[in-house]
Amino acid sequence: MIKITMKIDGMMCGMCESHINDAIRKSFSVKKVTSSHSKGVTEIITESHISEEDLKKAISETGYTLVDMKTEPYEKKGFVLFGRREV
Repeated sequence: MIKITMKIDGMMCGMCESHINDAIRKSFSVKKVTSSHSKGVTEIITESHISEEDLKKAISETGYTLVDMKTEPYEKKGFVLFGRREV
């Protein structure tokens, strides 16, 4: 799994977050996508690599700008139940 963190310019409200999330879901096969207009950040969890150019294109079509992107391995974290770590 891969975690992609993107800095997005132009998000001003919750609808902006929805536009970005919908564009990502429509264009790519992702496990999860979340956006925060107050932080100006979108995070994607996916099983396969997505190129920066493809992301820039999908986001620019919505009227926003991809400013920066960081990719890192992602491991789903387990949860703690009564002091024991469950996976």
